[in-house]
Amino acid sequence: MIPIEFFLMFSAILFVIGIYGIMAKNNAIVVLMCIELVLNAANINLVAFAAYNGDIMGQVFVVFTVAVAACEVAVGIAILLNAYKMKKTTVIDDLTELRW
Repeated sequence: MIPIEFFLMFSAILFVIGIYGIMAKNNAIVVLMCIELVLNAANINLVAFAAYNGDIMGQVFVVFTVAVAACEVAVGIAILLNAYKMKKTTVIDDLTELRW
């Protein structure tokens, strides 16, 4: 069996990459992908601790998290497509106004 430390380190690396992408990138599509990396890092932690403890609740939380992440991406891309239609850009710094 693989030790839990490997899963936790992998999750921490994914989390740091996701946070860096959220803070450093200007493209809204890249930011949405980095948010997904952060959520997947949390899911890896939940599954690792569920397997370590022999409990299924972590995996149940992962199913709910994946459903929420899918809804988040659908709403985010819909907003982004509407903003692109109005402003012709996906750069976050140019999308600061709430009304066009």
